[in-house]
Parts: sequence; structure tokens; C-alpha cells
Amino acid sequence: MTGLTRWIAALLLSATAVSAETPPVSDEARTAAYMDGIAASPPRLRLFLQAMPKGGDLHNHAGGANFAEDYLRWAASDGLCLMTDSYKLVEPPCDAPGRIPAAGLERDYPRYAAAIDAFSTRGFEAGTGDPTVAGYDRFFSTFDRFGPAYSRHVGEVLTLARRQASADHVSYLELSSGSRVAGTLAAKFGSADPGDLAALYARIAPLLPDVVRQVTADYDGYDAEMAKADGCGGAMPTPACDVPMRYLFTALRTVPPAQVFAQLALAFATADVDPRFVGVNIAAPEHDPVAIRDYRLHMAMIAFLKARYPKVRLSLHAGELSLGLVPSRDLAFHIHDAVTVAGANRIGHGIDISYETDAAALLQRMARDRIAVEINLTSNAVILGVKGAAHPLSLYREAGVPVVLSTDDEGVSRSDMTNEYLRAVVEQGLRYRDLKQIARDGLQYAFLEGPSLWQDRAGGPLVAACAAPDAPTCKAFLAASPKAERQWRLERDLKIFEATAR
Repeated sequence: MTGLTRWIAALLLSATAVSAETPPVSDEARTAAYMDGIAASPPRLRLFLQAMPKGGDLHNHAGGANFAEDYLRWAASDGLCLMTDSYKLVEPPCDAPGRIPAAGLERDYPRYAAAIDAFSTRGFEAGTGDPTVAGYDRFFSTFDRFGPAYSRHVGEVLTLARRQASADHVSYLELSSGSRVAGTLAAKFGSADPGDLAALYARIAPLLPDVVRQVTADYDGYDAEMAKADGCGGAMPTPACDVPMRYLFTALRTVPPAQVFAQLALAFATADVDPRFVGVNIAAPEHDPVAIRDYRLHMAMIAFLKARYPKVRLSLHAGELSLGLVPSRDLAFHIHDAVTVAGANRIGHGIDISYETDAAALLQRMARDRIAVEINLTSNAVILGVKGAAHPLSLYREAGVPVVLSTDDEGVSRSDMTNEYLRAVVEQGLRYRDLKQIARDGLQYAFLEGPSLWQDRAGGPLVAACAAPDAPTCKAFLAASPKAERQWRLERDLKIFEATAR
């Protein structure tokens, strides 16, 4: 054996000894290292994140979840018309001046493309579209334009939203939704005095049982339509059937105050008796003059109803504002009041947190009480122009406030959950373990019924019943808790994902 050969042999023996003493690299660590290596390549990152299990989407609106192409297809089948100036869908006749049939529009590409732009924020971040139209105006104007098609196809809307969640490896969907009868109920109290909430509630309460039954009947129909479309319960169900979907009954904050209160009363009453409605929300542009004027009144209304329906949980849009969009004084209290007055369990958006009076104390309270924040990166960039280092995601995380990633209105924004995860990596510097925690928290802070799989924080020790995962006590626990069952599946799916060779 030559000197060189002996040296190589000794080197190999040394390496073998070292490897015997070094613990093997875990699948999680190997997966994290792989993502680090592709983080600067969005195409490769997209492939990786598309396959990643993502927990729950807790902030997604039924109307905005679907794409313009869907609404145009439904409008055509319903014989609706398109206004040629505003690109708003209207009822026939379509031969009146300024109207064209939605049917056949795909053969007129310039108008078809313009309709898609009118129903969405397509290309906004790339600088396409009218530069004089602000992101928030372009975004919020879409709903009124495609509304007539939405109202006729709610079952299909929900079906497509669930299918998109499944395609994105989202294991649970909590959809902000409402009811066709909410506006009818609210209209009966349009001129009522909201100064005495108890007196106003006494007028509304006798009407609620019948209206709640109408809501329940409507959603029974939607459920049946979704099950039929996806073959749920049949021999060949689609993967979407395996995505549980629950609803947040959502009131609109831009109508007269008595009407807002009537909507909220219906929302609480429905969530109290129908297990599909796991909470209450309030939405619509927070910078709208009516919403600004009545914000504190709305929080008081929610607190009033929460006292009467203490089991109902709250996810409240709050702080979807930025400096300059409203006077500075209106940035100082919205998140605070949603938390301390209304009693929110989660906050939607929370963008203006650093402008809140005593923001440090508010962050401390949210961390202590585990009031999660639903982060919508694409929506925040388009509507408010807040992204990158200007986004408060890092502030919340450093303060220990739980955060989840969500899609908001993925159809209007032309996004999906994978894109939200991608933006979190590219723009916010998050890495694999950060995303894994967010995926777990998407179920931990969901309002899905049942106790959690975790003793305390997601990813920590399991509950005592599942200390031995194969024990009968664990199987019984999972069978009794839809939330824990989803969490168990997520852990299984994450292990499979991390074990995949790359």
C-alpha cells in the first residue's frame, strides 16, 4: 500500500467514525435546507410550496374567492348584460343603449379582457390599468360589478372555493359568507334609532328564528349542491370532499347603523344554532366614511350581542388602513377596540398596528391572549400598497402574536394560498420552519369545533390522550374532535412531505 493509498484509507476511516458519532439529519432539517437553497428562485419555490401542506385558510370571502372568468360564464348562462361604460353586470334587456349580452363576450377579446380587469385587480401590481384608480378603489369596486352573477350561483361559488383550497393543499377552509335574507331583514330597520341597542334588539329578536331557518335552509341547499358536484359520498369523490368548510357570518359595515345591527343580530343568532357557522365577522371598506363614523358604535354592537351569545367567536376586520388613506387619528384605535371592546378572538389584516395608541401594550395583550392575526400579503399590497419591510408581519411575530397566512379574496386578487406562502418567503424572509408553524397555527386558531391536538402551542407536546399515538384513547379523542383530527392529518401530511426525496 503506497503512502497516498494509506492516507486515503485513513481519511475514509476517520470520516466513518465522525459520521457514526453525528446524529442523522432529520427530514425537517433536510427540507428546510432545500428550501433555503431555492428561496431566490420563485419558479422552483412555487413548485415546492405548491406541494406543501398548508393547514387552514381562515380569511377568505365567498364572493371574492372566485375568478372573473367564472362570473362571466355564469352571467352568459343567465342571460345577463354588461354595461359598456362601467362593465357592471345588469339584468336584461341587453339591446338597450350602453348594454351588450354577456353571452358571446369571449368572442370580443378586448371587451372580455376589460371585463376581467373590471372584475379583478389583474395586473395592478405590474402597473397595468388606469393609474389614476387607486388599488382600494379598483379592488372594492369589483364586487358590485359581478354581484348579480354571484347571487344566482352561491352553491357553485362555494364548490369552486373548496376545490381551490384542495388544489392548494389547504386542509380546512373558513369562509366569510352571508345570506340573501340578511339585507331583507336589515331593510326593515333602516330608519330605526341605534341609540338604544336593547330596545332595537327587542324589535329584531322576534323575527330572528324564522330568518335563521331560512338561512339554514339555503345552506342545506348549497351543501347538497356541493356534494352532488363533487360526488361526495359516492364511489369516486373528488379530493375537495375531504376539505371541511365552515362559515363566518359576515355583516357589512357601510350601511346605516340599525341595518348593521340587524345583520349582526342575525349573524349571532345563526352562529348560535347552526354548527356550520363557527363565528361572526364584519367587513367592507374600513376607510368608507360610514365605516369610519360608526366604527366605535359597531364594536359596541358586537359587544352587546356577544354578551347575549357568549359561545359565538369573533374574527373581525380591523386595521385594514394605512397612513394617508384616512386621517391619522383613525389609525389609533381600530385594532384596540376590536380586541378590548368587541372581544375579537382573531383580527383580520391588522395593518395599522404600529399607529395604534400604546401599540406595545396591545401587542403584548394579543400575544398573551393568543389573538391571532390573519395576514393577507397580496391583498395588503394591492389595496393599501403595504408590502415588504413596510408590512407589520415581522412586528407581530417578534411580539409573539400568532399569525396565519390567508388569501382574503383570491379570485379578485388573482392569487392563491401558495402565492401567499411564496410572498412570505420572498418578501418577508420567512423560512420553512416559519411556514410550518403558520400552517399548524392555521388549524390551532381556526374556529373548527373540538379541542386541539396540542396541550399548549401548536407543535409542542400532544394532549395526554394522544401521548401514545396508537392508543385507543387517542383514536377516541380524534374521533370526537374535528379540529384535532385535522391537526393529526396535517402532521401526517407534513411528515410525508418532508420525507419526499428532492
